[in-house]
Amino acid sequence: MTDAAAFASGKGHRDENFPVASWLVRRELRASILAFYRFARAADDVADHPDAAPNQKLDQLARMEAALLGNGGNTEGTALRAVLDEHGLTDQHALDLLEAFRRDVTKKRYADWADLMDYCRYSAAPVGRFVLDLHGEAKTLWSANDALCTALQVINHLQDCGKDHRALDRVYVPLDALAAQGATIDDLAATRASPALLRTIEGLAGRTADLLEQSRGFAPAIADRRLALEVGAIQALAEDLTARLTRRDPLSQRVHHRPMEAAGVSLRGAFKVAIGWLG
Repeated sequence: MTDAAAFASGKGHRDENFPVASWLVRRELRASILAFYRFARAADDVADHPDAAPNQKLDQLARMEAALLGNGGNTEGTALRAVLDEHGLTDQHALDLLEAFRRDVTKKRYADWADLMDYCRYSAAPVGRFVLDLHGEAKTLWSANDALCTALQVINHLQDCGKDHRALDRVYVPLDALAAQGATIDDLAATRASPALLRTIEGLAGRTADLLEQSRGFAPAIADRRLALEVGAIQALAEDLTARLTRRDPLSQRVHHRPMEAAGVSLRGAFKVAIGWLG
């Protein structure tokens, strides 16, 4: 497999659990954010392809990196390179993402929370950092950004823990967290979570809530008010999903928001930020 299209899943930004370049973001920046998203989506599709061999995946990710660095050979990489040049932005965030997707190809288990956090440093934090840089925001916001983006990543991992195990033999739930509750990887293959697995998920949701507490002041600190509203909406969505993970079984129950649910939670989050400006 050498053609990037052969790896495509058909997913787009509207299929994600959290907003990507929504109408809240300044119109003139949406295309640049979507270029970054399409690069990330293409790399994710490569890493998650059910039939491609690991060496084929790594070769395709190398082609994407080459294009990102200006050497052509991949549509998404070339498009993102143009965006970075236009805005005078670093390519490091995209390079960090590629490191995460290489790990997805070669690493199937995470020993503990620190191991998972190191992965999220590459798979999650760079997305928000890119958006902040694009908006000209201060790098002092990176810490809060990293906490929020990491929380979003862990939420996705917990929601999809059964599917990831069944489809990809990939387990992001830390092994020590499973063992501490008497759960095993085999529990992820069931149609309903065992009590031990539910305790594990609840504990990890608690740690995710701690991350969201660290990011609570993120949106109000953003200078660009439209971006602040979007981040406020995302914070609210993440808090709501984290609460759901403490009372729902992701193996047998829906955790993801339905569209109308997501819209309502998002509006409340954005409104909370806007009310803060009046104070």
